[in-house]
Amino acid sequence: MTAGVDRSELRQIIAGLTEGVILVEPDQRIVWANEAALAMHGAESLAELGATVDEYRARFSLRYRNNRPPDQYPIERVVRGETFHDVIVDVRRTDRPDVDFVHSLRSIVATDTSGTPSCLALILQNVTPQFEAEERFEKTFNANPAPAVITRLSDLRHVKVNTGFLEMTGYTRDAVIGRSVYEVDVLAGARSRDLAIARLNAGTTVPQMEACLGLPDGGTRFVIVAGQPMELGDEPCMLFTFADLELRKKAETALRQSEERFAKAFQLTPVPTMLCRADGFAVTGINEAFTRVFGYGQDKVVGRTPEEIGLWTKDAARQRFESAVIRTGSVLGLETCLHAQEAGDLDCLVSAERVTINDEAFVLAVLQDITERKRSERDLFVAIEAVMADTSWFSRGLIEKLASLRHPGEASAEDPTLSLTVRERQMLGLVCAGLSDDAIAKRLNLSRNTVRNHTAALYRKLGLHKRSEVIVWAREHGLPATIPI
Repeated sequence: MTAGVDRSELRQIIAGLTEGVILVEPDQRIVWANEAALAMHGAESLAELGATVDEYRARFSLRYRNNRPPDQYPIERVVRGETFHDVIVDVRRTDRPDVDFVHSLRSIVATDTSGTPSCLALILQNVTPQFEAEERFEKTFNANPAPAVITRLSDLRHVKVNTGFLEMTGYTRDAVIGRSVYEVDVLAGARSRDLAIARLNAGTTVPQMEACLGLPDGGTRFVIVAGQPMELGDEPCMLFTFADLELRKKAETALRQSEERFAKAFQLTPVPTMLCRADGFAVTGINEAFTRVFGYGQDKVVGRTPEEIGLWTKDAARQRFESAVIRTGSVLGLETCLHAQEAGDLDCLVSAERVTINDEAFVLAVLQDITERKRSERDLFVAIEAVMADTSWFSRGLIEKLASLRHPGEASAEDPTLSLTVRERQMLGLVCAGLSDDAIAKRLNLSRNTVRNHTAALYRKLGLHKRSEVIVWAREHGLPATIPI
């Protein structure tokens, strides 16, 4: 069989392959390419590839992604008889920059019986979709704000890390990439570390669990970590993702401290206080003052409503209280009667406010015992009524003041002399009787200067300047010519 016949049969065999095949002569002439090879260069004919290796170099720019030799195209390497495989290159047409591909290449060098190369072939695979997908993944992985690390399962070394992880931990990229899972321990302090390590070694899903990562500055950070098996290229890997718990931990600490302060304030409040659920008003807590005043202990109250323990003596008041809380969320100073276990019925002022604790709605109610105050008011009113029944020894103005206290809001005329001191009332009576300062001094056994000082004080209080004006003022106010002293 001649060489020409051999090449013809060879071309027929490889023409329909999905892999691209380019045949090159030892003198660097490109003699043939199948349809797959042309398509991988965006070409429709062999002439578009170039007649020689030099023309190919001029028409296509190439960039190695791996296995890079010093400034040599794979087509040049195959002409020199070099065998290679799995070489990845980016190929772009110089006349059409929008046409670019990623090729995976290997070479075939066939020799004749004397060992001289007789058939040089460049085998191409179009791996553009694979690398485009990897580039999209790379962009998405790096842009994802959720912290993440990819660990190769064959040697448990980190091969990728995103910005989210670096920002969360303070690590640099170089301090993570290439390090083992034990050097940059992404499962540090995990609650189920043994399970996580077993799942990692088996290449199966690592369930979500809390962990405490060590930081490069010596600190720690609480996270939730989970692992999901994946392939990066053809390499089995584990994708670790993290949720930062630091803010939640701080919020939980602040909430716990706030609840502790609330509990202390609740217990130390000297006024009876109870905490009820907003839905149904079941009591969840009472303070010591509540037990002291009403006699009910925690075991008698918690889990029951105020109505069930018999706290409300008037159902109408209870309904008014609950309706106001439901409608407006608060009640201020509702005066009602509540029942104490030993002391009986107590007059109380009830105030309440809706509060939220651990995302649940409650009602904080303050019950102020005003029984003594109400008793004092009732005793005073009884005394006023007794006094008003016999007013012969009271002045009219005092009676009217007492009456106004008994019936607040009712108008009453006030005797203007009630604002005067005893001495000023004496001076007013004597002045109205027509006595001079000397006569008043003799009458009261006082010095003349003292009398003058008292009358001057009387004038100032009445807003008058003369003795005659004082007498007229007394008449205008219905006072007698002389006032008993």
